[in-house]
Amino acid sequence: MGLEIERKYLVDHQTWNAADKSAGKLYRQGYISTDENKTIRIRLAGTDAWLTIKGKTTGATRSEFEYSIPAEDAIQMLNTLAESELSKTRYKIPCKGKLWEVDVFHDENEGLIVAEIELASEDEEFELPEWASTEVTGDAKYYNSNLTLYPFKRWR
Repeated sequence: MGLEIERKYLVDHQTWNAADKSAGKLYRQGYISTDENKTIRIRLAGTDAWLTIKGKTTGATRSEFEYSIPAEDAIQMLNTLAESELSKTRYKIPCKGKLWEVDVFHDENEGLIVAEIELASEDEEFELPEWASTEVTGDAKYYNSNLTLYPFKRWR
């Protein structure tokens, strides 16, 4: 079984905007299932696409199975099978010996920026980048699947 151990942090906009970073990549991401015990996701990034199945999160860990699929299949699934969808620009940032993925959300989630780091174990030590602020790992409202149902703009 594949496992994903991931911690999430909100990003300070001012520090992030001033940070040196490479170009991000636009992601279109839709969900076939957003059940609390599992999610089934289709993700499209340019000509790359994936089908991902994730189990229930416990702590910072959950089962994850991810498979490359043809982009044409992903587009068709997003257009016909996805119950909900979001878009974001993802930046991959090497920082302090780790790779961080920073998602700048669009549309109904505009204004939200979340950084993620994948770890080998839940107790693995790492340093936070200067732009990472509050940890939101266990807060379900920041799960991408939930952001498709209850977008950031509706929180206020």
